[in-house]
Amino acid sequence: MDTKGKILPPKTTRWRITAVFFIAVVIGLGLFMAKESRVLSYMSDDPQACVNCHVMTPVYNSWMHSSHREWANCNDCHVPHNNVVNKYYFKAKDGLYHASVFTARLEPDVIEMKEASQEVVQNNCIRCHVQQVTQAKYDGYIEDHRENRTQRQCWSCHKQVPHGKVHGLSTVKFNVAPLPTDQQELVIPEWMEEQLNTKD
Repeated sequence: MDTKGKILPPKTTRWRITAVFFIAVVIGLGLFMAKESRVLSYMSDDPQACVNCHVMTPVYNSWMHSSHREWANCNDCHVPHNNVVNKYYFKAKDGLYHASVFTARLEPDVIEMKEASQEVVQNNCIRCHVQQVTQAKYDGYIEDHRENRTQRQCWSCHKQVPHGKVHGLSTVKFNVAPLPTDQQELVIPEWMEEQLNTKD
């Protein structure tokens, strides 16, 4: 009883109520953050998931204008394909790193791959282009081609593939996040629609 004669619940019950409240708050905040950051989109192979963070917009736009767009999405190049567990482990590890850098506002102007990512991309280049890498028609034509073609990074020669020469956040003027490509109808701003209608 308290000083006014009311019966109070036992201390263990109060502790449980407090614990349940804080657990509910943590779970609620976690679900809210998962929804806002579109966590489920990262489980897919949809390239639009990459532009959830605006810092990836220049990279996405350069890929959209490359020949690779017709044949490979982001995960085809940037995620290991040796087994499913390794694929999703790498996606989670890389994604959490990107999310923490983006949240802390520490993203560099020019995004460069870390060593682990370079290895994955190199292996995927060889996986898709194994015939070009292993064919013998260039032997004798290019000095040491047989030895060098698998020991150096593909982008040491193919620098423009698939992201072109424009990489930085500030290098593309008015670089806008792309509209979803699965929309059936065109999205025309109201002011432009009015202009188009007045000319008719």
